Amino acid sequence: MTLDDLLEPESTAVVTVEMQRAVIGDLAALAELREAASEVGLVEHAAEICAAARRAGARVVHCTAVFRPDRAGSVANCRLLAATAELMGDRLDEGRPGAELVPALGVAPSDLVVPRHHGLTPFPGTELDQTLRNVGVTTVVAVGCSLNVALSGLVLNAVDLGYQVVVPEDAVVGVPVEYGRSVLANSLDLLAMVVTSAEVVARWDGG
Repeated sequence: MTLDDLLEPESTAVVTVEMQRAVIGDLAALAELREAASEVGLVEHAAEICAAARRAGARVVHCTAVFRPDRAGSVANCRLLAATAELMGDRLDEGRPGAELVPALGVAPSDLVVPRHHGLTPFPGTELDQTLRNVGVTTVVAVGCSLNVALSGLVLNAVDLGYQVVVPEDAVVGVPVEYGRSVLANSLDLLAMVVTSAEVVARWDGG
């Protein structure tokens, strides 16, 4: 299939992953990830893609990582989750500023938000799959962070569940940046169509 085929607005959703203030925004707890996002222009490119999707009539879905203040329903059952809990403190608690999406995304009334309280990736244990199917989505445009775990997990799960996947290479990031680029070139390129954000925007803006 061509990019034009894959990005039919009525069957496509931009799915953002952990584009939150405490992850890559002004309240980020992990400086390395925020710096990597800044280096590749992640927020700017993701915002451009979301805006173009809305103009074209494609869906935008935001996958967030949040916690209850009492941590009910969450468990630190691996080194990454334990380190995240310690590093973040209460920054990702529901209702806290850090749990909010970065303002540049310009969340619209038509956008959907799918939170997760446990785990490392957006699909398992959430309503994401059913939500996408209920709005007729067959192609996922994956943007956000990080290629180390959550974003790569989204792509793998989406393919397993039968979705087509497009990954704009300048709207995703890993730490360090070169590692993320290696993941794109050596793993995700086998699973998804890897393009640029400009190509996605041009498709939806009729360029």
